[in-house]
Amino acid sequence: MSETGSQPGLIRSSVRAMQGYVPGEQPDDPSIVKLNTNENPYPPSPKIAERLAAIDADTLTRYPDPVCRELRERLAELHGCTVDNVFVGNGSDEVLALCTRAFVENHEKVGFFDPTYSLYTVLAEIRDVGEHVVPLKADFSWPIDAACEALRADEACTLFFFTNPNAPTGRLCPRDEVRRFCEGFSGVVVVDEAYVDFADECCDQLALECENIIVARTFSKSYSLAGLRVGYAIAGAPLVEALYKIKDSYNVDGIAQQLALAAIEDVETMDRNAARVVATRKRLAARLGKLGFSVCPSQANFLFVEPPPHTTAQEMFEALRTHRILVRYFPGERTKRFLRITIGTDADIDRLLEVVTALCEEG
Repeated sequence: MSETGSQPGLIRSSVRAMQGYVPGEQPDDPSIVKLNTNENPYPPSPKIAERLAAIDADTLTRYPDPVCRELRERLAELHGCTVDNVFVGNGSDEVLALCTRAFVENHEKVGFFDPTYSLYTVLAEIRDVGEHVVPLKADFSWPIDAACEALRADEACTLFFFTNPNAPTGRLCPRDEVRRFCEGFSGVVVVDEAYVDFADECCDQLALECENIIVARTFSKSYSLAGLRVGYAIAGAPLVEALYKIKDSYNVDGIAQQLALAAIEDVETMDRNAARVVATRKRLAARLGKLGFSVCPSQANFLFVEPPPHTTAQEMFEALRTHRILVRYFPGERTKRFLRITIGTDADIDRLLEVVTALCEEG
């Protein structure tokens, strides 16, 4: 970078001060057991490859449908709503970012629980707005009454991100409790359901019943399409219209729209893959519990675990890395005692358990 380009005066002070989002490591070596970024270990529907092979390259000379009409119609059928209730974005992260632009004035705040998805604080910093952070309970469950009381006292908080199941903990907040929270908050609540297809219940119908709820979904997790970057939101028509007013001109490319359509034409494959992940999750939780780990109840495609007393999370993270197994370690005050382990294939998990068992025996 040139000296002129590196001058601090050319960059907003809030951007200079922020760290930015730190994604999980993406190694090139296929021999590494990769359990660190919550990707689905199983391939997507075979309809994806069929649709991809059938795409005419000449169609790429034209812009895609700017409002994803066909995909929205199919998603509306899936969720029992109208096309006016569906927004499609470049990954659910675009949905989250657009919400901070559409529903938060410059003097207002973005709220979220702690710990949760680390992107939320980055989005608030990008907007250069305040944050209202509500600590989860010691067991990482939700203090709904205390949260509602605190938010009523802070009228500046107009947007709240409610990840359910939560990340990185994996805990699921019951739908009735989510409703109670949303009814007690005067602003917009984004229920981020990135992991909901691995859970026992969801909140999509709440978004159609309550005018201040947006439910965000993604094709990255259960549909095994993290490389595609397609997400969507279900909400009342006025909220969806607001998002469409401020999105990029052509935010979802034509190939992505076609492949997402193919994915929801085969929900059965997604359901089978999700069921396999859930079965492996339960097996891993039981085995780690017998090894002395404290395992947070999870309804996602990962586990949030505290290693036995003879070692620390950071030590185990580094030891696993030496054995070519990647998991996720978050050094924050409330998360530093834990590791987040993505549910991989049964072979991946067998290898993890083999190494973890040996490490525990050495300890």
